[in-house]
This record gives sequence, structure tokens and C-alpha cells, in this order.
Amino acid sequence: MAQYLILVYRDEARVAAASADEWEAALKDHLAFQERNAAALLGANALHFTETATSVRPDGSGGFAVTDGPFAETKEALGGYYLAEAADLDEAIALARQVPAHFGGGVEVRPVRVFD
Repeated sequence: MAQYLILVYRDEARVAAASADEWEAALKDHLAFQERNAAALLGANALHFTETATSVRPDGSGGFAVTDGPFAETKEALGGYYLAEAADLDEAIALARQVPAHFGGGVEVRPVRVFD
């Protein structure tokens, strides 16, 4: 079995404007997804908004520049992830199609690279 990272993207403006009922519905849907797919899920986490991100980049002189904010600015920001185990990409995509997509955005499926 291979591992796949299912990256969950969202529109942070929509998240910030969400009502308590919308938040509750999103949480309920994610918990149901996790319960339904517990055998395939190896881990999952939600992330704070991109305003809390810190980027670290080489500065060209052997040091590093540390700046507030995400590495790239986009409308849809990474909001969390699921680490899943699947037989192949098709199975991982079938799992990703079940991930609740509240607050805009969607998901991205990427195989985890293993180095021997």
C-alpha cells in the first residue's frame, strides 16, 4: 500500500464569515468522513489561517530570510490535510472525492515519496 496526502484547500474569507451553524456542519461532515474511512486514514490535522504562517527562504548569502505570511498568496489556502493509505492513485482519488468541501476550495491528492 502507498501513502497519499490529501490536501484540503478553502477560501479563508468564506471561513472567516461562516456562521456557527456552518462551522458545526463542516465539523460534523469531516468527523463522519473520518469515521467512515478510519481504516485508510493514518493522520489528519486542520491548520490555522495563513495569517499565522511564517516563511523561511534562503537569502542567497548563505543565510535565511524569515517573513510573516505564507510562501505564496492565493485565493484558496491550505486548510488541512489527511494522510491516507491506498492501493493506488485511483483508490486515493476515490477517498479524496469523499472529503467534505466546505467554504470553497477543494482537495489535491499527492503521493508520498519514499526514499530508500
